[in-house]
Parts: sequence; structure tokens; C-alpha cells
Amino acid sequence: MTLLERPGVPRYTLPVSISAVAYYRVSTQKQGQSGLGLEAQQAAVLAHARAQGLTLVAEFTEVETGTRKRRRPQLESALAQTRRVGGVLLIAKLDRLARNVAFVASLMESGVRFTAVDMPEADNLTIHVMAAVAEREAALISQRTRAALAARKARGLSLGKPENLTAAARAAGAAATRAAAVQAMRPAAAYAGSLRKHGHSLRRIAQALEQGGFSTRVGGPWSAQQVKRLLDRTAALEGSNTNL
Repeated sequence: MTLLERPGVPRYTLPVSISAVAYYRVSTQKQGQSGLGLEAQQAAVLAHARAQGLTLVAEFTEVETGTRKRRRPQLESALAQTRRVGGVLLIAKLDRLARNVAFVASLMESGVRFTAVDMPEADNLTIHVMAAVAEREAALISQRTRAALAARKARGLSLGKPENLTAAARAAGAAATRAAAVQAMRPAAAYAGSLRKHGHSLRRIAQALEQGGFSTRVGGPWSAQQVKRLLDRTAALEGSNTNL
């Protein structure tokens, strides 16, 4: 049952009301049918709509299978409906979708106004930054991996044999691991930096990183102190690169 079908869900009667279209996302067909996770998204959307004085006029639920999915028909329908009513698209669960280039491209190209209920501080700029950084880092990692494998093959080394690892190679591997860890934190750093420039506190940024599905280097929860260290490390790296 959608929110619009439930008894007791108010139709707002404000003198000037903005129409809202809800977009939900569940991960499997079974989850979509059972409503697991969906009701929580609906509750979040309803609470946001009430708080903002929005009139919910349509709802769309995307069922994702876990495979790489370029087309999201329900998103396309939600965007089209939002354009028709001249309203705002409420994305119930943005989190990692913000780092999906295809999703962000669809959202940006649509030109519709949107709000991410689980990341209300996100806007076109921050989402664009997150997607661009994620895409760039993925390309760099792939490029470095191919180059390293090609270099080893050119030297006649069999890939994956421990005896081929000299002390220098092990040291280089450790350095590469540290560099990869820094690179892995770039999307989180870019997002945190953007929020900081918009005046958000370290504690609020930590909450946003949690909501956005970003992991710390050790996989634990974010704190204000960890956000500060992340921003400080990023600033130091940018400073050293500038001085090269």
C-alpha cells in the first residue's frame, strides 16, 4: 500500500503548496513485495513532506536486483511526473546512489528540483562532486592496476608468486597500499570538504558521511574528530601537490 492509499494521510490545504513526487528504492524483488525497508522510506518521506508543507501527489518504487543496472525506469517516470506537476522530487534513500555516475547524470540532466530525505544537506553541487570524484578514482585505480600488471609481465615475472617479491617490491607494495587507502578516502574527503565550505559543523558532516554510506579507514563510525583529521590530511596533501 502506498502512502497515498492509506487512510489518515493528510492532503495538505495550504494556500500555496508545492507538489511532491516520492522515489523509493529497494534492493530485491522479494523486498519490494514484502515492504521490508519500504515502509521506513515512506515514513521518512511523509515526515519530510509534513515538515516542509508539501503535497505528495505520486510515488514510484524502484526494485533493484544487485546487478549493474543502467536504466531505472521508475526514476525516469518519477522525473517525468515531477516535471509535469512542476514540483519537487523526494528521493527517500540517496546514500550510495550519489556516487553512481549514471544515476547522477539522469538526475542532473532532468533539471528537476530534488531533495534527498536521508541526506537533506545534499544539493546538485555536492552530488556532482561526489560522482565526479568517484568516477575519476575508479578510472585511476583501473589504469594503475593495468600498468602494474603490464610492467611485471614485461620483466618476465609470473604474477602472484611470493618469491618474486624483493624487499624493494614489498616496500613499493606497502607504499601502494597506503596510496590506495588515501585514494579510497577521496570521495568522502570531497563530500566533507564541500559540506564544510557550506558552513556545516564537523559533527553534522560526520552524520552526513554515515548517512551517505561512506566508511572510515578502519570501517568504524564517523566522529567529528575523524572528519577533522580527514579534512586536515586532504589539505596537507593538496598543499604538497601545489608545491611540487
